Amino acid sequence: MTKWHALDPADEAIFATAPHVYRYAVDLDVPPARVWESLQSDRSLAAWGLGVRSLRWLTPRPFGVGTRREVVLPLAAMAVREQFFRWDEGEGYSFFVTEANRPFVRRFAEDYVVEARPGGRSRFTWTIALEPAPRYRLLVDLGRPMNALCFGQVARSAKGYFGKHPVAD
Repeated sequence: MTKWHALDPADEAIFATAPHVYRYAVDLDVPPARVWESLQSDRSLAAWGLGVRSLRWLTPRPFGVGTRREVVLPLAAMAVREQFFRWDEGEGYSFFVTEANRPFVRRFAEDYVVEARPGGRSRFTWTIALEPAPRYRLLVDLGRPMNALCFGQVARSAKGYFGKHPVAD
């Protein structure tokens, strides 16, 4: 049975105040509706590649503020439970992690923005903000370059995914 560690809640302020903020923007050769369709699908980022092993929506559709899901990450066999505090249909969403099966962070949140670009293209911007748990601060600080590389791979994998799947599967 998984032991869950409660994290402190977060809101949009974390993206300006957290000691670790990572932001990635990638231009995609698909319309914004296609990116949005993928983000709120049953597989979401798990379909894109290496960053997410699996996810399960815990709230029935239609999704919105208050929606919850559980995500399993490949690194350190980490699992998290998330709650959405922003949901702008077709444009983006934000969530914070309510619980994790590893005690590394005190607060963690992500923000997803999908914007229209000229020529029917889109820009996907992904922001990750985290505040380490005090006893893991040094470890997380030292891991900043690795975190940047790993998080960046998820954003980069979006290009490959949408190149192979310009329409929904």
